[in-house]
Amino acid sequence: MNEAEQQIMGLISSAGESRAKAFQALQAARKRDYDAAHAFLKEAATVDVEAHNIQTQLIQAELSEGGDKPEINLLMVHAQDHYMTAQLARDLVEEMILILEDRDKE
Repeated sequence: MNEAEQQIMGLISSAGESRAKAFQALQAARKRDYDAAHAFLKEAATVDVEAHNIQTQLIQAELSEGGDKPEINLLMVHAQDHYMTAQLARDLVEEMILILEDRDKE
């Protein structure tokens, strides 16, 4: 496995972990454990930064003038799709938790 493929697999892994943490947060919120929910969201955001850093490295390599541009292939497309879906899931879960918290305050 070359360096670009390792980065792509790291992006997939980090995105998957971020998404999983977001859904753990939602499960905690369903049990009205909002402290745990926010802790899981914080973990999701931390892992998301790792994924974002990998994505940034890949974009920078793509824009470089040298010959080290990563090959755009199905694995790269899958990684980008996985990352964007994880971000959307985290954002939606965060809003859902805020709605649940607001409802419980009434």
